Amino acid sequence: MVCDACGERDAVVHLTQVVDETMTQVHLCEQCAAEKGVETTVTSAKTPLTALLQSVQQQMAGNPSDQARCAFCQATYKDFRASGRLGCARCYGTFEPQLRDLLQRVHGATRHTGLAYGPPAPDQLQRASTVLELREQLRRAIELEQFEQAAKLRDRLKEVAE
Repeated sequence: MVCDACGERDAVVHLTQVVDETMTQVHLCEQCAAEKGVETTVTSAKTPLTALLQSVQQQMAGNPSDQARCAFCQATYKDFRASGRLGCARCYGTFEPQLRDLLQRVHGATRHTGLAYGPPAPDQLQRASTVLELREQLRRAIELEQFEQAAKLRDRLKEVAE
């Protein structure tokens, strides 16, 4: 396809414009597009996701660190990348630099900085256990068609759940 502006070079930019339900298409060569202010070079977005994908792509192309092998289980970092699982506990030490790099890219840090896990209060555990037990009893009562018992269990379940 020839450029609509100069009529000489091949069109490499194809613009579609819709104005008042009328669609027009313009085909421009790179030089004419640049003269009209249309950017023709593709630039990569500077987002963390783009950076992550680029680094993953670079690693997929081949990395000498892939040849490192765990002395205990003989797993390689390439095996980890393929399966998502390390071979053994010693692999953490063997592949520490690669794993730190991976954590840095995925999470933005290699140290956990969020909130620490706090176990639920004992009364919450007891109530959750009671709710599960009552639900199981209710299910069995319904299966056995003991509807009066099921109604009592339902009411008790509402009291405990509140």
